Amino acid sequence: MARKMLIDGELDKTSEQEIHYDFDLFVIGAGSGGVRASRFSAQNGAKVGICELPFHPISSEEVGGVGGTCVIRGCVPKKILVYGASFGPELEDARNYGWEVNERIDFNWKKLLHKKTEEIVRLNGVYKRLLANAGVKLFEGEGKVVGPNEVELIQLDGTKISYSAKHILIATGSRAQRPGIPGQELAITSDEALSLEELPKRAIVYGGGYIAVEFASIWRGMGAIVDLCFRKELPLRGFDDEMRAVVARNLEGRGVNLHPRTSVTELVKTENGIKVRTDHGEELIADVVLLATGRAPNTKRLNLESVGVELDKKTGAVKVDAYSRTNLPSIWAIGDVTNRMNLTPVALMEGTCFAKTVFGGQPTKPDHDNVPCAVFCIPPLSVVGLSEEQAIEQANGDVLVFTSTFNPMKNTVSGRQEKTIMKLIVDAETDKVLGASMCGPDAPEIMQGIAIAIKCGATKEQFDSTVGIHPSAAEEFVTMRSVTRRVSAGKPKNNL
Repeated sequence: MARKMLIDGELDKTSEQEIHYDFDLFVIGAGSGGVRASRFSAQNGAKVGICELPFHPISSEEVGGVGGTCVIRGCVPKKILVYGASFGPELEDARNYGWEVNERIDFNWKKLLHKKTEEIVRLNGVYKRLLANAGVKLFEGEGKVVGPNEVELIQLDGTKISYSAKHILIATGSRAQRPGIPGQELAITSDEALSLEELPKRAIVYGGGYIAVEFASIWRGMGAIVDLCFRKELPLRGFDDEMRAVVARNLEGRGVNLHPRTSVTELVKTENGIKVRTDHGEELIADVVLLATGRAPNTKRLNLESVGVELDKKTGAVKVDAYSRTNLPSIWAIGDVTNRMNLTPVALMEGTCFAKTVFGGQPTKPDHDNVPCAVFCIPPLSVVGLSEEQAIEQANGDVLVFTSTFNPMKNTVSGRQEKTIMKLIVDAETDKVLGASMCGPDAPEIMQGIAIAIKCGATKEQFDSTVGIHPSAAEEFVTMRSVTRRVSAGKPKNNL
């Protein structure tokens, strides 16, 4: 296949030469982004090959699996565990709704683990069928780039075979990183946390991001004693400060022990468990220590720099332009490996745009503005658009902040002391809604609809003119009439 492609008004000159290649496209990495890009490219007439390591719930240099991090050792299994962890508190709440619940509530971790593994095995098979049905050739093994148009595949038996490709797409995602602290080998990462043979009775989580907060919620919901250590004043750096405070309050309310402004300095194995020392002189003991201090792009074994592909010196991420193209015209990259916006739906979008650009005759840039996301703590946080701090920093004029804090209707009977908070950020001059946040039950389900409105440029007046669904929490987004505060642009951000 040789198609001429127009990008920013210029002819892609690499398309002009008629050269025979084994594939029009070869994709390294069969996670969400890689599978999407390969399928859609094949549907546009391209001959596509894709490689991925053999399946295993816990990734390494030798194993991975079609479906990638999200499906096998990320979003999907995590959400299953969140559901499982939510039932314990729900059963407690049920008593005030008239349900006679026995005093003893048993939880079978191994049963849930088995069900979780069954589901990810099923999804692994689904993704393989999606590739096959699209006519994509799947290879099992490790892929490396050995030239601008050549990929080397190291097969399971160690043999190597090379394939030529007009275009190469890197979609290898990211991997959990371990901080360089003494004893870090005694700890686990999120990969292992999703496949523990035994549920820990005592767990220490080190990190303040969404993975740390989610696992603290999961294990606490299943009855474990959980300590959460993080370096800032509040968890979830980068999110709206007011919502961060709500999440911290909810974690404490559900029994998680918070250790703000705390760094872990050493892990020591003892007869009673793993001893964790902090920079405050604390010594904590746990059965399991989870290191959730960040992830890094999976580029180390791809041989990219040797063939001239530019990587970010600090993170190792593949540098790409607005169309996901590297400095070499034939090599592209999408998803977490580019470290742009590390969310599965974003990788899917980037994969779709890639296929349109290269094989669909429609040059399309991924749009990273107003991307909604969620933190699946219990209860969850979900946001779209600008936080209050970001809006103040970026706005030309004043910013109007609308908030609503209330007891969810369910809690008024159950007696649970946990409030829902919603927030809208509005440009005072244009009346445009710049951002929305919610922490409370069903927040991600509600925020998906709000994201459509904000993506369409909705104004506060249009929110106000929308009739709410009653009784629901969602209706609060269209009934917030009173300004909570008006803030002038340029006010320094409180970096908690």
